[in-house]
Amino acid sequence: MAIDSAVLERHGLTQDEYARILEALGREPTLTELGIYSVMWSEHCSYKSSRVHLKTLPTAGSRVLQGPGENAGAVDIGGGLAAVFKIESHNHPSFIEPYQGAATGVGGIIRDIFTMGARPIALLNSLRFGSIEHAAGRRLLAGVVAGIAGYGNSIGVPTVGGEVEFDESYAGNPLVNVFCLGVVPARDIVLASASGAGNPVYYVGAKTGRDGIHGATMASAEFDESSAEKRPAVQVGDPFMEKLLLEACLEVMRTDALVGIQDMGAAGLTCSTCEMGSRGGAGIEIDVAHVPQRETGMTPYEIMLSESQERMLLVVHRGREAEVERIFERWDLHAVRIGEVTATGRLRVLHRGEVVADIPNRSLTDEAPVYRRPIREPAYLADARTLALDTLSPPSPTDALYRLLAYPGIASKRWVYRQYDHMVRTNTLVPPGMGAGTVRIKDTPRALALSVDGNARFVYLDPAQGARLAVAEAARNVACAGALPIGATNCLNFGNPERPEIMWQLAQAVEGIGDACRALDIPITGGNVSLYNETDGRAILPTPVLGVVGLLEHADRVVSRPFKAAGDAIVLLGGWGDGELGGSAYLKVVHGLLRGRPPALDLARERALQLLLVEGATERLCRSAHDCSEGGLAVTLVESCFDSGLGLEVDLPAASAPDAPAFREPATLFGESASRVVVSVDAAHLDGLLARAAAAGVPAAAIGWTGGDVVRIRLDGRLVVDERLASLEAAWATAIERRFARTAA
Repeated sequence: MAIDSAVLERHGLTQDEYARILEALGREPTLTELGIYSVMWSEHCSYKSSRVHLKTLPTAGSRVLQGPGENAGAVDIGGGLAAVFKIESHNHPSFIEPYQGAATGVGGIIRDIFTMGARPIALLNSLRFGSIEHAAGRRLLAGVVAGIAGYGNSIGVPTVGGEVEFDESYAGNPLVNVFCLGVVPARDIVLASASGAGNPVYYVGAKTGRDGIHGATMASAEFDESSAEKRPAVQVGDPFMEKLLLEACLEVMRTDALVGIQDMGAAGLTCSTCEMGSRGGAGIEIDVAHVPQRETGMTPYEIMLSESQERMLLVVHRGREAEVERIFERWDLHAVRIGEVTATGRLRVLHRGEVVADIPNRSLTDEAPVYRRPIREPAYLADARTLALDTLSPPSPTDALYRLLAYPGIASKRWVYRQYDHMVRTNTLVPPGMGAGTVRIKDTPRALALSVDGNARFVYLDPAQGARLAVAEAARNVACAGALPIGATNCLNFGNPERPEIMWQLAQAVEGIGDACRALDIPITGGNVSLYNETDGRAILPTPVLGVVGLLEHADRVVSRPFKAAGDAIVLLGGWGDGELGGSAYLKVVHGLLRGRPPALDLARERALQLLLVEGATERLCRSAHDCSEGGLAVTLVESCFDSGLGLEVDLPAASAPDAPAFREPATLFGESASRVVVSVDAAHLDGLLARAAAAGVPAAAIGWTGGDVVRIRLDGRLVVDERLASLEAAWATAIERRFARTAA
């Protein structure tokens, strides 16, 4: 067929890419072949702009059982078991259709985990929205949270934590990043590979419809005023179907009848067939007329590109067909044979016996375009990194504290997580909002702690440093629970990579992630890149999100955020910090500024702090632990009181604030210097903890005591905050609810 520029544009292909298609095929492509190339060579599937940078990340380690390249990564957690985990984005679909976009994001990441043979046991999410002072922001937040809850609760996988942040840059491009973790005997990990000429290929799960067609292509383009027209590209999920699919697939995996299996996620049947064939060095031939369809008159093009949910592709050992079919029948699912493995190395698609596509697998996967795009430091940086505090007038510390506690990015996310079932399966040890999500590994003494973190303000001001800080914070949160960080996954959310300034942000962020992961000995086992997060040319803040998994050898020694008993000593681990306000929540919330430089980070000191936290939990020295991050030391101290009913009294040395004496108090209270944690300790163990900190080279100081119902903070002996705990907690606990209540009124 003749292909004109308008057809190529609709498929997201360039003239140069079309020339490569002609070279690979040796002829003009059919329309179905063009559609197949368009989704497989999309940014979403091929990582063509990011791959050269991602290859620099550390992906190997003594615990790594499966690194990048499969549906999810896997690490050894002892006792013959593996933790399988990954994070994925569903940003574009969630903007167009918040409920289904988020719900199918949950469904997709769950399938990535059980495709590896692991039973999913925990979900986290990292969400970003525009201001919920506006109706549009509230609508997106409500729809996304309902979608996550509707799918996760129905399928029976607990959502045990996450993060929610707000900034106007996300108003037209919300971020919905979903993390899932599962556990499997290490020897039973299943890979997505096709091999053995003549082995049958099976389609199982829901029928194919027209929803989601060109979803991968949509996720590889900016939004504009016509984005509402893309609504048909959003899939529709059915968690009850997925639950049946999960159980049936895990049962098949317990037999030796299975060769390989893959989820039909982005790019649907196209992706699963060509990627499985490519990984196994084999070909696959299918006849799409055999694919179960829920709509009449579907073309081969539509069947191959549909992203209908809850579907899997299996390769089965020849001669075991009846056994596999019986298992799926028992779960009220039909396993339909649609083709077989070949020795050709090609994806061959037929429709009622007529060939509609015949493509070398490697040209779709390993030989997809890879670009080293131009990079250029953004012009805004020189100005944005300057911060003249002497031109500002700080409010009182008490006023600033209340404003920070009521800011939705810091305030309690109870309105969000109360919609999630976090106790299903009865593994949850630390519920949402109380610290890193922590789940026990049943039938063992161990547990896993999980955290997802990222600070886009820091990345905006210094992408490499901001990314280092994101890795450190996620790992520190896991260590606060008492878990040793052992593996990480990342979701890189950026704007249009064809803009050199955006590409510079991405390249710098990947470099920073690599630096921190190497220093902290945390390998990256996989992840996701989401680009083109722009609307009408305005990009989101650059937002790399890190998910870190940590291992607790003793589940009964997990540590959480709230103080535990009156009379405990409060200890600041990691030092006083330098009162760094650059990129802080204080500047954003109180002064409406995004300026300055992110905090400094000593990765060797960060590593020592994290190991000390693990030791403190193992030896039962720390009763509570809370990372000092957004909002600074004052917010961390007060948050440690919440949900415990215990107030505090502390005395802190005032930090210096160069050229701005008036900012000594805000710098001390709300500066976000890195590598600091507030812990509470039984008075009998205080000297022991301080001695261990000194031996580890970690600065540590006892700063006060827990107890009473008042929060009193002194600087150099002078009382600067003296508030009833109930008043502070009310401002923090109800901030998001109050915004929705105003809408209802």
